[in-house]
Amino acid sequence: MIITIKRIYDKPEAKDGYRMLVDRIWPRGLTKDDAALDEWNKDIAPSTELRKWYNHQPELFASFSKRYKEELCKKTDELKRIKSIASKQNLTLLYGAKDPHNQAAVLLDVLNQMH
Repeated sequence: MIITIKRIYDKPEAKDGYRMLVDRIWPRGLTKDDAALDEWNKDIAPSTELRKWYNHQPELFASFSKRYKEELCKKTDELKRIKSIASKQNLTLLYGAKDPHNQAAVLLDVLNQMH
């Protein structure tokens, strides 16, 4: 099965499969019905401190990515659970940011590296 990332404001599609929001904060102006989520996974999102530090500044993305991966190392059970979902169906990791340099891209990389 395939794991992809997508902005939550983009229209849901059947090929999305299991739709998981990986933001700690609910996206502005979006209703829960419009989001068409299977799961809102706040626990896998970056810590509040890391999110505020990064503040979607592209020049900090490399450092953000490294720090977020360090946080994810402490969440192996949750990573395995997400990977298990993806083994049964397509999985789309959803994010609210306009910038494609975000936690969903880092999480996708981590999940793709897992065996």
